[in-house]
Amino acid sequence: MTEILLQIKTKSIALLCCALFFLPPAWASDRETPVVLAVRKVGPAVVNISSQQQMSHTVSPFGRSPFFDNFFRDFFEHAPQQRISLGSGVIIDGKLGYILTNAHVIDKATDIKVVLQDEREYEVRIVGVDADSDLAVLQIAPDTALPTVDMGNSDDIMIGETIVAIGNPFGFSHTVTTGVVSALNRSIKADQRVYHDFIQTDASINPGNSGGPLLNINGELIGINTAIYAKAQGIGFAIPINTAKRIVSDLIQHGHVIQAWIGLIVQDVDARMAEYLNIKQVRGVLVTQVEQESPAAKAGLRAGDLIVAFNRRNTVNTSEYLAGLRSVSAGDTTTVTRWRDDRSAELKIRTATYPMARAPELAWRRLGVRVADIDTTLRRRFRLPVDQGLVITDVRAESHLARVGAAPGDILVQVDDQKTITETDFMTAIVKSRLKSSVMVLLQRNAQVYYLTVPMTP
Repeated sequence: MTEILLQIKTKSIALLCCALFFLPPAWASDRETPVVLAVRKVGPAVVNISSQQQMSHTVSPFGRSPFFDNFFRDFFEHAPQQRISLGSGVIIDGKLGYILTNAHVIDKATDIKVVLQDEREYEVRIVGVDADSDLAVLQIAPDTALPTVDMGNSDDIMIGETIVAIGNPFGFSHTVTTGVVSALNRSIKADQRVYHDFIQTDASINPGNSGGPLLNINGELIGINTAIYAKAQGIGFAIPINTAKRIVSDLIQHGHVIQAWIGLIVQDVDARMAEYLNIKQVRGVLVTQVEQESPAAKAGLRAGDLIVAFNRRNTVNTSEYLAGLRSVSAGDTTTVTRWRDDRSAELKIRTATYPMARAPELAWRRLGVRVADIDTTLRRRFRLPVDQGLVITDVRAESHLARVGAAPGDILVQVDDQKTITETDFMTAIVKSRLKSSVMVLLQRNAQVYYLTVPMTP
């Protein structure tokens, strides 16, 4: 009996020793911080994006002209060069292969590839790009479902909370940086654009980090890192994920962002205008026009009103007003704070999509042209060198295009990034660009092609 008890005791000690040997030491579990767990959780969903870009030196065979600033590069380029631009992305739908990244990561790309953490490589389809928000959605075709990041909520971010950024700076794959949220609702100017409502962090965001995820301590996606601010040193910026969600939804469904419409035309108020209007103590944007039967008209707004807040956020200039308008979707109900007769009032406005039936009038007012699809009659009338496309039939006398010499018979090839092969293409482009202060227009006259920056008349 004693020998049996001794054998049991010996085996028990041996099993206990084996268990202790295979258990991770206490110091190992202590080192598994929330940051480590977040990186381990999300790392497989972070991708490396390489885009091959076409570079060229453009030489115009026609020389400089006071009439045109630049000729379109695609028609007069030579000695093409190529460079590889590296960026990051994060998988937001592993089943369908959707990847979220920055628009500038794939700008002018001629060939794009995605490499996963396990070094699998995929060709990419561009689903949609929105340069105004610097966001793009790509798609790959995986054989099996891929790891997907969990969506967080950027509206409850706290200043000072720990954040984690993952990306591929300078080609070093899956680099992790950490920091805290330094500030919220930052506006920065880059590449002649103003970006609003960014998250500011002290985590390093370098070229190659762009498009990668910004995570909270639970490993949830709260932002998309961007490195568009060249002067940033020791600080980083990210697009809040709640902003990105609305844009991503539009890009996947439509290929572009559907902008909300309320029907207001506004302008900044300078000191002289403020004195004239006797609104020295109030800051906002002045309503100069309310479109008929628009959501704003139905809500009771009128020319001469001052908009001092949009969705309860102060609006002191047109840039902030447009940022607020871009933050809502068509069909949303938004709050506009109006100042009139020394009193403020909050108005509820249900936004809508811009009526395409109004697009021709919009093009005439903002751009100063009327257009038509090329047919046999128009081809003979203007002696056009092509038998299809879009031709300008009328130019408003006081418009910018008229001042620089555009005339009926010019072929309208492109507006911003939209090819204008048909009148429908042109109207879609004008509606998309209606909130911009200027657009890029590509015109063709005979064998010459001109690339113009055209201010949009209010």
